Amino acid sequence: MKIALVHDYLNQYGGAERVLECFMDMFPEAPVYTILSDLSKLPDRFSEANITNSFIQNVPFSRKHYKKMISLLPHAVESFDLREYDVILSSSSAFAKGIITNPSQLHICYCHTPMRYVWDLYHQYLAEINNPIYKKVLPFVLHNLRNWDAINSQRVDHYIANSINVSKRIKKYYNRESHVIHPPVSFERFDYAGDSGDYFLIVSRLIPYKRIDLVIEAFNLLKLPLVIIGDGYDRSRLQKLAGPTVQLMGYQSDEVISKYYSNCKAFILAGEEDFGITPLEAQANGKPVIAFGKGGALETVVDGKTGIFFPEPTADSLIQAMNRFNSISFNPHLIRNHANQFNELRFKEEIRSFINSTIEIKEYSHV
Repeated sequence: MKIALVHDYLNQYGGAERVLECFMDMFPEAPVYTILSDLSKLPDRFSEANITNSFIQNVPFSRKHYKKMISLLPHAVESFDLREYDVILSSSSAFAKGIITNPSQLHICYCHTPMRYVWDLYHQYLAEINNPIYKKVLPFVLHNLRNWDAINSQRVDHYIANSINVSKRIKKYYNRESHVIHPPVSFERFDYAGDSGDYFLIVSRLIPYKRIDLVIEAFNLLKLPLVIIGDGYDRSRLQKLAGPTVQLMGYQSDEVISKYYSNCKAFILAGEEDFGITPLEAQANGKPVIAFGKGGALETVVDGKTGIFFPEPTADSLIQAMNRFNSISFNPHLIRNHANQFNELRFKEEIRSFINSTIEIKEYSHV
């Protein structure tokens, strides 16, 4: 069986790229196809991989301005010729699932989420656009992209959803069933030391839907120390909101992030995540999570045992949760054991089992 891997973009390192790393471990001979890559922003192992970029890679300034080429990105994915492969495993939150395959091939999509900005974040995405020309043109572009996404979703033979939350979206937007396999946590990266500092921690891309602004608002009022690790286009706005107890550290290495996990008092998650790897990374360090009680956090945090929820996406709701947090004594060993249920070995075994079973079904159907 010849296998190919397909991923949306390789220009940042987050949960989706950690999933791809597991796929690369499982299938070391498989090439990786992606719309574009910026290997300077990825671990060294990606520089050693067999990566094929689309024609977008050769467009001037594409690494920085690829989002302005959004109408070309479906064509970029469809340009990949994958006829020589028996199985295609795509890792997609946008375009990768739109590859063209033939009836003899098996296409399994590990779906991180249906395309956010044409479905559940459509109106929010438009509201964040300031350029008046883009604001007029973009609704038409996104309308066409939404139609493309709905049609190409039927090209996939089998969906794997990264959470029950995403599985429900796949059913709603694509009318397709999916099998849930939670993403992996690199459990061996973390070694709980038992110490807790006085600061609270966020590790996240700095983009509006993560709702880091409401956390900053709450901590400005509480005057408690908050450390924010990560980068993104919302950083300058967040920096202006930050009071004297809030520190934005920008991008940091895995080694630095691990140290901050191990010494924080608790981890804060304010946005509605599809699944959310970072809360589990915090729990792998034995640290409780204070999370917005919606989306993927409901599948990774046990209220009152490994963390607590706040019900509304507001600073006041978070402040009330902080008061409750202070009244609970958390067991770090119980928290760490909970996170271990999501380890990489479990993920790889479930993925391999699913692929093998779908191959057997496909072969049996042709007998």
